[in-house]
Amino acid sequence: MKFRKTFHTAWEGLMLNKARSILTTLGVIIGVASVIVMLAVSAGTEAAIAEQINALGANLVIVSPMRGIPGASRTLLLEDAYAIAGQVVGITGVSAEQSPAAQDLRVGGVTLEAIPLVGTTADFPEVRDYIVAEGRYFTADEDDRKAKVVVLGAGIATDLFGTDSATGQTITVGSTKLTIIGVMESKGIVSDVDYDGRIYLPINLVFQKYMTSSPLRAESVRTIYLKAESQEKIPSVISQVTALLAERHDVDAAKPDFSVQTQQDIISTQEATTAAFRDLLAWVAGISLIVGGIGIMNIMLVSVTERTREIGLRQALGARPADVLAQFLVEAVILSLAGGLVGIFAGIGGSYLFSAVGAMRTEIVPLSIPIAFCAAAVVGIFFGYYPATRAAKLDPIEALRRE
Repeated sequence: MKFRKTFHTAWEGLMLNKARSILTTLGVIIGVASVIVMLAVSAGTEAAIAEQINALGANLVIVSPMRGIPGASRTLLLEDAYAIAGQVVGITGVSAEQSPAAQDLRVGGVTLEAIPLVGTTADFPEVRDYIVAEGRYFTADEDDRKAKVVVLGAGIATDLFGTDSATGQTITVGSTKLTIIGVMESKGIVSDVDYDGRIYLPINLVFQKYMTSSPLRAESVRTIYLKAESQEKIPSVISQVTALLAERHDVDAAKPDFSVQTQQDIISTQEATTAAFRDLLAWVAGISLIVGGIGIMNIMLVSVTERTREIGLRQALGARPADVLAQFLVEAVILSLAGGLVGIFAGIGGSYLFSAVGAMRTEIVPLSIPIAFCAAAVVGIFFGYYPATRAAKLDPIEALRRE
């Protein structure tokens, strides 16, 4: 039997019960849509993480104390940052950072409680790609002199002064009066850190005024950020920093008391964390497709039973078992492919809708579309083969006797 005639016969068989055919495809539609949406959720999550990490600054090399080593929280000193700035080749800036205990801020009758403080060096805006929207950032000279100046995050400035200019105003941070010299551009939340809800002070002022009761060694820093001249310079910068700090700390470079990471290292770690989440989503989507295939098989088995006399009559008129097999197999494939096609549009639309109305970002993975469609075809063939085989094996005489 020619394929065109087989297709026509299969189509007529499906149209005998349109409602049942449409309902049968729902399982495949849901399965295919689930594959596309869930892969889009996974891709969107990974892209959002990567963007957040890259928003910390371009070409960053991040130096921090090695966790789990006694005294590691004291291993990085401000002098280390100065040594890196003076001796490492291939960098455009170095920023050391330390965060003391949160302090209350007071301006006139307005008080903000427990606001995070960040002590930094003068290169902070350049290294972290963070723009000063109003006023200026403090200089290296002001940092060395422990000048009583402060730069506000955008959210803090709005909370304290509304639409008025904050530059030149005096603010009390803890028990120390400081002069506001700038306001940072709004940056929002990056890697769970609210950059707009912090204030930025010279790191030497932080050591003098806000860390006198800290158990940490004087002038210890939490993190040192380096900005490499280019991506190509990063490996060289890492090697130089590792050798320099190992010598300064008198430790083996193979077993340092500090860690040196790049943004890509952090992204890779996060991707490994989200891999389990992605695998779970893939399994859920795969199960949805299997459930859809089982639905096709069940309906096709019912169809074979209901159309036994029709099958017997066709065989009596000369149809071979292979023709009957082809007819029912084509019916199953039509159902699965139709469901797959509708599922693709549902998945694409669902991904955009999920991103628009939900808090989680989605990014459609182009490869997920042909994968989902091919999976639907395989499901149709796999789960349609058994009912088609049963139909082909019916004895024509017994089939014609069936009432």
